[in-house]
Amino acid sequence: MKKTLISSALIAALHLLGTDVQAAGFHGHAQSGRASYYHDRFNGRRTASGVPYNKNELSAAHKTLPLGTRVRVTDPRSGRSVIVRINDRGPYVRGRVIDLSRAAASEIGLVSKGVGKVQLEVLGRPEKAGI
Repeated sequence: MKKTLISSALIAALHLLGTDVQAAGFHGHAQSGRASYYHDRFNGRRTASGVPYNKNELSAAHKTLPLGTRVRVTDPRSGRSVIVRINDRGPYVRGRVIDLSRAAASEIGLVSKGVGKVQLEVLGRPEKAGI
């Protein structure tokens, strides 16, 4: 427990200094669950990263991954996948792991279903410029 507290404190301190240790720790991380996509009415609203949501970009919301993290989202039934950038927080619906932009949802065939099972794989975080 002591090691965990020290590790957590170190990661928190480095994160405050702007170091990408947290994103690096997630690299290769896999998660599965249900995904949904943002409704068109959110188009243009500001995201947690500060940029407006654009339904035509490949972006997504995740509760805990650092903003700017690149994630491969795969529909396990069809095998179709898309790479998105996390630029917002959410989803806030129980049982869902990610909210996709309309463009990303369209890439994997989620638009017609509305909600579907997906697998996530963290690919990494791009450079600081233009999160």
